[in-house]
Amino acid sequence: MEVMELSDSEQEEIFTIVASILHLGNVGFSEEEGIAFIPSRVPVSKVAKLLGCSESELEKALTHRTIDARGDVVTSPLNRELAVYARDALAKAIYDRLFTWLVQRLNKSLQPAHHKNNTVMGILDIYGFEIFQKNSFEQFCINYCNEKLQQVFIELTLKSEQEEYLKEGIEWEPVQYFNNKVICNLIEEKYKGIISLLDEECLRPGEPTDLSLLTKLNDQLNCHDHFTGHRKADKNVRKTMGRDEFILVHYAGEVTYNILGFIEKNNDLLFRDLRDVMGSTQNTITRTVFPASSSRRRPETAATQFKASLNQLMAILMNKEPSYIRCIKPNDFKMPGQFNQEIVTHQVKYLGLMENLRVRRAGFAYRRCYAEFLQRYKSLSPATWPHHPPALTDKQAVQLLVDHLGYGRDDYRMGNTKIFIRYAKTLFQTEDAFQARKHELVTKIQSRWRGFVQRRKYVTLRNAAIVIETWTRRMIAKRYAERRRHAVKVIRAFIEGFITRGGEPSEINKRFIRTARVLFLERLAASLPTSLLSSKWPVPPLVCSQASHELKRLHRLWLAKKYRDNITPEKKKQLELKVLAEKLFKGKKKSYPPSVGRVFVDDRLSSDVYKPIKGNFINQLQNGEKPVYFGPVYKFDRHGYKRRDRIMVVTNSALYLVSEEGKQFKQKHRLSFENILKLEITSESDNFLLLRIPPEQIEKDKGDLILEVPNLIEAITKIISVTKQPNLLNVNSITSGTISHNLSGGKQGIIDITQGMNGPTISKGKSGHLIIVG
Repeated sequence: MEVMELSDSEQEEIFTIVASILHLGNVGFSEEEGIAFIPSRVPVSKVAKLLGCSESELEKALTHRTIDARGDVVTSPLNRELAVYARDALAKAIYDRLFTWLVQRLNKSLQPAHHKNNTVMGILDIYGFEIFQKNSFEQFCINYCNEKLQQVFIELTLKSEQEEYLKEGIEWEPVQYFNNKVICNLIEEKYKGIISLLDEECLRPGEPTDLSLLTKLNDQLNCHDHFTGHRKADKNVRKTMGRDEFILVHYAGEVTYNILGFIEKNNDLLFRDLRDVMGSTQNTITRTVFPASSSRRRPETAATQFKASLNQLMAILMNKEPSYIRCIKPNDFKMPGQFNQEIVTHQVKYLGLMENLRVRRAGFAYRRCYAEFLQRYKSLSPATWPHHPPALTDKQAVQLLVDHLGYGRDDYRMGNTKIFIRYAKTLFQTEDAFQARKHELVTKIQSRWRGFVQRRKYVTLRNAAIVIETWTRRMIAKRYAERRRHAVKVIRAFIEGFITRGGEPSEINKRFIRTARVLFLERLAASLPTSLLSSKWPVPPLVCSQASHELKRLHRLWLAKKYRDNITPEKKKQLELKVLAEKLFKGKKKSYPPSVGRVFVDDRLSSDVYKPIKGNFINQLQNGEKPVYFGPVYKFDRHGYKRRDRIMVVTNSALYLVSEEGKQFKQKHRLSFENILKLEITSESDNFLLLRIPPEQIEKDKGDLILEVPNLIEAITKIISVTKQPNLLNVNSITSGTISHNLSGGKQGIIDITQGMNGPTISKGKSGHLIIVG
């Protein structure tokens, strides 16, 4: 790793990632009522600690899935099978992206320090064609890759050779070869190919299966000559072919594929929840390989990703000049000393080697444009050296050249724009003659040139040396002296202005001060805060500090006035309640965050049915009491904990619990705020509320009141806003334990608090206690 220039911290992060993958395999799942949960949190805790992520978020991502349907975000629990699938997909994704990151780092460490436009030779090793007893999705992808490579081989070697000779008008017999483009289209054609049909089946609503995919392939591709299903096969083929198999006729022969596993292997997707958790870890490598994405599109399937990568590779190969090394297996058992002629003959035939040999044997070893050939070898003929007659074209001049060199009739052909030489030995003889002739020409050119250059240098130096030296020295000295005088003035004025830029304006520093003021005002105008919550303000220069302070004060006063002018009394009241709720519940009650976005209302009994009933009740109030809040609640009996429907009415001086009987409210309890000792709740997501009352009230009201308030945050905020006593609220931080409540006769009841998958709920347990599941 040190050779790859990996730092100590990166090496440590790589080891922690590998360890987290191993621990992730130890995560087990159980299922209860179709919902998966993790019975042992130890492996999850270890994985979260190694990767530096939240344990609760990781556990939730492994057992839940978030679906964004056109802006509606829904979180649904997974069953045990899907949870195991999510765990395995996460492990494979972490390992795959870590491996890709390591390859990129290795390539980066191997890159040269200075990039130049050098000639580069690359080596690409591709797995060969595979035919096994049982061929699945992996062999399908590998053989598809070989089909594409064979297509490139055909286009760049065989087809290009034939097209070039035909274009140049060279007479020879074209080589017949098998073009496998029809097989590539069968696999990759848009909307009709096997990959498109496979992706379509994976994305189909419902429960797609491998056999339904095979049925679709049989229906869509039944007429294709290179596809054979069980329905299309003849009797002899059906004897050896299962109903879950299909046959593709590749360029290398027929391959029977088993459809089982195609859907699962192609649909190897990673849920968005797991990607988000990995992207928020403290491990820099996992954050890098799992970047945040705003895209909501479904990730590409494995076959589509493989197809895209393969097309990119083909585009690269088409822009290069590839040479091919074909590996031929002597036998199927990788054993030395065994040569199977049938296997070797099959490979030689279907790798396209015979077609390549025919082209090479029938073609020409060397070809070059007439102008380039003439430019290189024109010195070998007196008729073309140093220039051929202007009346002759390049083709005619090359004909004179090859006639002088004595080329035979079968040694070359004259094309439309190029000369073609059949044998390499003919070219070597021509090159040897050129090398010998080049030495003769170079010697002659060198002798003439050296004499000319030396004579010219001598004359030039003798006539110009004295004049140039005299005038140059004089001009340089004058220019240097003038530059120094001007530089002294400029530097002195600049330094004095810079030193005094913080003082009173003067002729020396006024340009600095004016420029500083203009630039500060421009920056300020472009970055004025638009909200009172923003504290951003550009740092002023020293000469503008006082003006900046005054401008900042005036701007904030203007923002405050603008905000006050736009706020309504209703919004002000709502904001006051929200601020009070934040002081009471933020960081203390788990159900508080969801309540932040909901508007607090004074009456939860908004139905028209309740209007006359509420009016009668309000008319019965005495001593100037006015209702502040109406809301439905559930009261639990102190003995037996039977749930009863009640309505809570909060006035400016008391709390009422009433029941709806007929067309009126019947008062069950009235507690003045002076007789309420505590409003006790838990810190979990339940709606439990315990009203503790003084001992003298216990006998009258049969003990402390136990309520379940659906709008708990809203109701308590209303009560505290009326009483002005925040100390009345007690948020009990017990997550697993008991709370006691007072009963009449000096007795006490027990309330159990616990955690569970089915919360939050409040119900009577088998032990006779009231159980609160947070």
